[in-house]
Amino acid sequence: MSTTPRIEVAAVADALYGKWKEERLAGRALASDPRLQTIPGQSMDEHRERVLEQLGLLVEAGAIQRAFPKHLGGSDNHGGNIAGFQELVFADPSMQIKSGVQWGLFGAAILHLGTEHHHNTWLPDVMSLKLPGAFAMTEIGHGSDVASVGTTATYDPETEEFVIHTPFKGAWKEFLGNAALHGQAAVVFAQLITNGVNHGVHAFMVPIRTPDGQMMPGIGSEDDGVKGGLNGIDNGRLHFTNVRIPRTNLLNRYGDVAADGTYSSHIESPGRRFFTMIGTLVQGRVSLDGAAVNAMKGALAIALRYGSERRQFSGADGKEVVLLDYGHYQRRLLPRLAETYAMQFADHKLLETFDEVFSGANDTDENREDLETLAAALKPLSTWAALDTLQEAREATGGAGFIAKNRLTGWRADLDIYVTFEGDNNVLLQLVGKRLLTEYAEQFKDGDVAAIAKVVAGQIGEGAARFGLRQMGQSIADLGKVARSVEGVRDPETQQALLADRVQTMVAQIAM
Repeated sequence: MSTTPRIEVAAVADALYGKWKEERLAGRALASDPRLQTIPGQSMDEHRERVLEQLGLLVEAGAIQRAFPKHLGGSDNHGGNIAGFQELVFADPSMQIKSGVQWGLFGAAILHLGTEHHHNTWLPDVMSLKLPGAFAMTEIGHGSDVASVGTTATYDPETEEFVIHTPFKGAWKEFLGNAALHGQAAVVFAQLITNGVNHGVHAFMVPIRTPDGQMMPGIGSEDDGVKGGLNGIDNGRLHFTNVRIPRTNLLNRYGDVAADGTYSSHIESPGRRFFTMIGTLVQGRVSLDGAAVNAMKGALAIALRYGSERRQFSGADGKEVVLLDYGHYQRRLLPRLAETYAMQFADHKLLETFDEVFSGANDTDENREDLETLAAALKPLSTWAALDTLQEAREATGGAGFIAKNRLTGWRADLDIYVTFEGDNNVLLQLVGKRLLTEYAEQFKDGDVAAIAKVVAGQIGEGAARFGLRQMGQSIADLGKVARSVEGVRDPETQQALLADRVQTMVAQIAM
């Protein structure tokens, strides 16, 4: 009987698919359709038209309706929708991201920031692709600092209209998918001003083109042209010169303006209202996290298969040795394989939390805050890891990895921007740090001298550097045998406790 350790492949596969296995398999089946796959070397113009056609194929396949309301033909399946979307990175990242712009940003903004009137008016055409749209948040002068965007929406009570205006070039909307060619409308984020009072950033539905591609009066567009990747998406700029839209085009789930110009909101705090509105759009970060992990899977599948077949140099028996038998080759790829498994399971936790919030199963303030923190933490880690893994896989496959049809260089170029859009990675991690430090400070909020003294004492001297491992050393001393102690460390609960202690110690060191 063999003593070689084995794994149950089917069980591991099920674990990797997670809760929404059916949707992932459906997404992967779509990604295997040659009509949806990248054609290396295609010109930008050809690629853009092909990707637009691909979106139509997604509609025909019923792949984009899951997250939308049942009464409009959807299935209210928020987690399954993103799980299926994440698989499309295997086909063409341009197609994946343009579909994300159309249904995950433009459509989702109408769904989550609008009300039933807006849903019934626009979502059917958004879902069918009859109404392609852009998500106009980022500006030339404002990226991560959304609260400070320069575009204004000033209410005119005499005509019951908002006047959308970009008062200077820094307020032009920038890097918008669907803005250069295909978009006929945009959800525009602007400072809402009524009766001389600025009530902060709100979202407005603004027509930008006619169905035959002519710009609407007062609206200008510029094409961003060739980019470092994702060239199947028509990114561009939009600017507005006193463009009038009806009062009812305000997406007013969280703030409304009456006919006389009176502003109202059920969330009294402007800051809390803003972050509540922005928080409803977190699905972009959730989507990118899983898509980046899938790119890691694809890269490693290619590199490990290559390494198991490619032979180089003779071994002791005179036969050429496969690359994967070399220790150095293993050290290049296997730690990244382990990292990919870990990140996939972390993405499952993120996606399940997202579904709990957006399905209403557990839509509490605490769970929303956890969702936003998890997304802000995992999106940077996975997208950086994807670039690292793609580069290592490219190098590990030699010249073959540099051939475009083998996918690695294309994925590396397309995923480069993942570290920037949906929140710059460094800024997102600062948000995570702020949350951790805020929670750390909570234990001192009542000014309990004894509690403060206890924590400070714990950070003095050697205690500040324990990271849990010092406790393991004490365990070895107490038990008298290394083997018995190591068995205890292998226990999952012990490992989690060690990691949790490490995090707590690091946060305390920063705070002190």
